[in-house]
Parts: sequence; C-alpha cells; structure tokens
Amino acid sequence: MTTFSAERVPGQAPPPDSVAPNASTAEAPTSVERLGRTIRGFIERWGAVWVEGEITSWNVRAGATFGRLKDLETDAQISLRIWSSVRGRMPADLKVGDHVVANVKTDYWVKGGDLAFQVSSMRHVGLGDQLERLERLRAQLKSEGLFDPARKKQLPFLPGTIGLVTGERSDAERDVRRNAELRWPEVAFRTEYAAVQGDRSVAEVLAALERLDADDAVDVIVIARGGGDPQTLLGFSDERLLRAVAAARKPVVSAIGHENDHPLLDDVADMRASTPTDAAKRVVPDVGEQRALIAELRSRARLRLTQRVASDLTQLEQLRSRPALREPERIIRERAQDVFLQVSRGRDAVGRSLQLAEARTGELRASLRALSPASTLARGYAIAQTDDGAIVRKADQAPTGARLVVTIEHGVIAAVSHGAVGDGTGAEPADGTGRADP
Repeated sequence: MTTFSAERVPGQAPPPDSVAPNASTAEAPTSVERLGRTIRGFIERWGAVWVEGEITSWNVRAGATFGRLKDLETDAQISLRIWSSVRGRMPADLKVGDHVVANVKTDYWVKGGDLAFQVSSMRHVGLGDQLERLERLRAQLKSEGLFDPARKKQLPFLPGTIGLVTGERSDAERDVRRNAELRWPEVAFRTEYAAVQGDRSVAEVLAALERLDADDAVDVIVIARGGGDPQTLLGFSDERLLRAVAAARKPVVSAIGHENDHPLLDDVADMRASTPTDAAKRVVPDVGEQRALIAELRSRARLRLTQRVASDLTQLEQLRSRPALREPERIIRERAQDVFLQVSRGRDAVGRSLQLAEARTGELRASLRALSPASTLARGYAIAQTDDGAIVRKADQAPTGARLVVTIEHGVIAAVSHGAVGDGTGAEPADGTGRADP
C-alpha cells in the first residue's frame, strides 16, 4: 500500500482531524468527529456506575425501552436506554414514579452527539419522592376540605364567555373550541396562552387564571392540555396553582386529559373533564338537544292546555245544563208565592197585635179613669189644701183664719177657714151653712 502525505505549506494550519482537542487553537482547530471520538474515549473509561433516582418517563418499544431518571433532590435528569435482552432480567412492574437504583454505563454517539446511559440492571428502592410528596399534599388538601363537593361552584347553564387556559396552537385548544362551537355556534371564548409543561408552566397558568378570573365577562374557566406523562403534568399538581383554583370566583374546569395518575387539579377544580373534548361537552349545552327539549316542552304544554280547556268547557256545559241556570226565572216564580204568603201572614199578625193592643189600652184607660181623682171631683167633691200644699183631712188642720186652696171639678178657689163646725160626724153646722166663707 502506498501512503501519500501532503507536504505542509509554511503558515498553513494543519488538517483539523490531526489536531487533538486539548491542543486546538483558533488557527489550528480540531474536527467535530475527533472531538466526538475523544469524548467517547474519555467516557468509556468511566465504566459502569450505580445511580439512584426516580423514573419520570418510561417508553417501552419493540427493541428497547427508553426512559428518564430524575435526581431525588434536584431537577437533574439523565436519559436511559434498556435493550430488550436486558429488560427481561428486570422487575416487570417498573413504571413512572418508581424510586429505583440502576447500573448504567455511559454511551456517547459520535455521529449524533447524543449522550445516553445504557442500563444493565435496575431494581426498586421504594415509592418515588414525587409520588410521596403528591400523596402528602393530597392528604393535606383533602383535610382542608378543598376536595369537598359542597364547596365546588355550579357551572352556568349557558356561559356568555368561556375563559380558556391552554398552550398556544395546541390540539387541546382546537378540540375545546371546535366541539364547543359544534354544540353551540354562538359561544364566545377568551383564550389566555400559557406553557402547559416545564418550569414556566405554573407561573404562566397562574397569571392566565388570574386575568380570566378578574374579567367580569368570563363565566367559566377551562384549563386544558392534551394529556402527557406524569412528569410533564407535575405543574398541574403544584400547591400554588391548586390553592388559586380553589380561591377563584369563577367555576374552573380541569381538562388535562390524563386518565391514569391524574393531577391534583382534577380533585380541586369545580369539575373534572376526562379530555378537552369532554370539557366542551360539559361546559356548553347542545343546541340540538335544547331545541328538541323546547319542542317537547311546547308539545306537553299545548297538550296540557288543550286538556284543561276541554275539561273547563265540559264543566261549564254541566253548569249551564242545571235548572237554576237553564231557567233562572223559574226560581223567581217559585219564590214569589212564598214571599206573598209570608207578607200576608205578617200583615195578619200585625193586625191582630194592633187589635189586642187597642183593647188593652181601652181597659187601662177605663181603670185609670175610675181611679183618677178627677172622677171623684166630678161627683161634687172638693180637695182642700193649706198654703204649704198639705191636703186637709181633719178639722184641726184648718183652724180659724187659715187660708185654704179648694180644688173642684172645674177650677181652683181660695177660701178662709172659720174653724171646725159640727162634731165631725157629718152633722150640719149651727148656722146651717155647712161651708167655709170664701
């Protein structure tokens, strides 16, 4: 084999592949491939190490399983690759959230510049730190009553404006809007875009929620995301977000779209929807169903009104057929004879009472006349009275010179007494006059 070597021109930089990375300069850089081979050679000298962490991603494929392992104290993560030949020697129930230790060997792919860790062994240590923290938070919020159905607000029947918190140009936004508009074409939205995963998600979702809750035009708020693995959904179990949702004035619907290991937002929200599409169905009524319901109610009301009118007409006809209403003057004729008889009886009774009263009055008048002093005076008797009005019954009551008043049948005369005459037996006086001088 013949080897050709190029003669180096003075002042010209050497070929990049011939320069070691630690000897490179701006005038003599190394090549990308040699840098990659150098990194791979350096990493291969590490050998295998045991590492502890929490599984945050677990994707099983035909030839290998790909996952991610997170540090228990920080957010540092590494990518894992497990070949199918090795996977069979590991626990079959490995899943996201498990706390594990793994024996890994670093592998650097020069062509792609990717760093990965091949796993040769893995076993459980215990419940992952994230799951432990979420369980503690779940228990705390439940004890405070944030999961209590009694505190959850009722969704309006037909919201005027729906507030939507979701990722920009996301499938979740499209699903919510499309299905809501299909159910009620006139529905209105106010959309606030926010990161729905990553470090910025909690702060941005909180800010969007605050803006929508302060808008008086918004009647209900939907927080939507199209599912994801538990690691990407951790933001929706953040305590700050959960307490903000519980304190919101408007009802909040959680539409994260993850059935297994659902985030705590589903428990705190006023309503949980399994998917963004389900959220649209729960928030907005179906216009077709409502029209059918209105038509049914109208039909029932029309039938009820027809039955009521028919019943009232029947009752009215029955009333009209009664004798009292069919021939009302008959009652007057029948009652007129009774009235005449009663009036006649009344007149007879009054006449008899007057006759009896007149007879009784005559009797009393005759008795009174017989007992009256005037009757006695009419027979020639007189009544003598002294000046003081005393009636003179004895002679000694009118001594000589006493002035008297004598009442006769027709009038009153004055007289002077000349004293007693006779012996009081009725004999005539000596002078034969038998009366006092006037």
